[in-house]
Amino acid sequence: MTIRTLTTAAFAAGALVLAAGSAATASTHSTTNTGTTATSANEPQLINDADLKATTVTMGGASVLPTTRTIPHWFGQTKDPSNGVTYGYNMVGANPHSCSGTACDVTIQVDITPIKVIVGGETFDGSDVLPATLASPQFASNDYGSTPAATAAGAFPQAPAFVRGPGGALSQLDAGVPLQLQDATMRAQFAQTGASSYHLRLHANVLAPVTITVPRNQGLLIQSGRGVHGGNVDVGWWSSKINNLEQSADPTHLPLYLTDNIFLHSANDPTQCCIIGYHGTRAVGNGGGSTHSQGNAKVQTFAWSSYVRPGFYSRPDGGTDWALQDIHAVSHEIAEWADDPFVNNGVNPWLTPTAPQYGCTSVLETGDPVVGIGFAKGTNTYRQGPNPNGTQSADGYYHPEDEALLPWFLRLPSSNTGSELNQSGQGGRYTFMGDLNPFPGFRQPATGC
Repeated sequence: MTIRTLTTAAFAAGALVLAAGSAATASTHSTTNTGTTATSANEPQLINDADLKATTVTMGGASVLPTTRTIPHWFGQTKDPSNGVTYGYNMVGANPHSCSGTACDVTIQVDITPIKVIVGGETFDGSDVLPATLASPQFASNDYGSTPAATAAGAFPQAPAFVRGPGGALSQLDAGVPLQLQDATMRAQFAQTGASSYHLRLHANVLAPVTITVPRNQGLLIQSGRGVHGGNVDVGWWSSKINNLEQSADPTHLPLYLTDNIFLHSANDPTQCCIIGYHGTRAVGNGGGSTHSQGNAKVQTFAWSSYVRPGFYSRPDGGTDWALQDIHAVSHEIAEWADDPFVNNGVNPWLTPTAPQYGCTSVLETGDPVVGIGFAKGTNTYRQGPNPNGTQSADGYYHPEDEALLPWFLRLPSSNTGSELNQSGQGGRYTFMGDLNPFPGFRQPATGC
């Protein structure tokens, strides 16, 4: 699986893309696409497994003042010892380094809009995947002390295969503490585990569903080698629809637009697929949201993500891209939103062989380095039957993504990262999975470029 980075002015910040061909990371200064250049009368089009790639995009970016009407957030700064530069960053919630008592416990309202998408004569209804999403670790509480399975490296000639491997201890310092996924990730990132009063919780509010019908010149029906269908839509056209929905959103909430197995392509080219989610920021009002606002401008953060059907990316029986199913994309977008809500957190440029599609990048996007790497958590009863071709990819679990933590980006030494200790007890961890992440590049700080 590969991921590539794309910067565009109309994109939302921090998006995850699973692509056939390549993936993209966009920032809100991209141009919008005007239409798909080619479609086929023979749909669904088959996407070869060799072309299935995951990527993310970011859209937007806004400078935010303490009085701005937006989500609760804090500002911190840390010196990168590798280059002596101090990097600043905004993050969602309370400042784990200075808050106390109940002020450390922040709940964000997440307004979920299920979207029914009609493309290529087939309907993909976000309302169908809503109950499974709400029951998933993203919104339901689980014990993160251990996991029954996690990504192992695997191997095939060109790249790691990201197959299913054994589980083990996960966030052992929070063992026995019921937590939502993002809460557990943030607590591990700042070593606020166990009895700590620090929390970042999500409260889901379900809004009325929306229907979007995709014209034939803007999208087509596709299928994986296991017969799983998806919709492939032009990213510029789709982003204009999401932008319209944002006009009525509450800037103090996180709007989450939820679809079922809908993917986006870029460059007016259906083969440049598949973006499966993005997060971003849009300043509202004159002058980018600040003019004549008396320091009280609205800055709207948002995310769109698809619930990924088992067997679209995930090969049978725990094979290649095992974790690229169900909430993998949703967890990616919400984690990146939490660590870079305004799409303006820059860091020392990094690259990693686990995500070569991003090349050399300088954004603090926690999911980009680890796309396709994940673990099993919770019980998933939705779509757990065989793939259309009779093989079996679903395994009864949800599959959250691992997340790279702030110390990895800031090149902090493992002995003093400020994150939760690794399972071995030797130094802080660089990803949420810690020692369960199979790649050596995440047992040390990021590599420069």
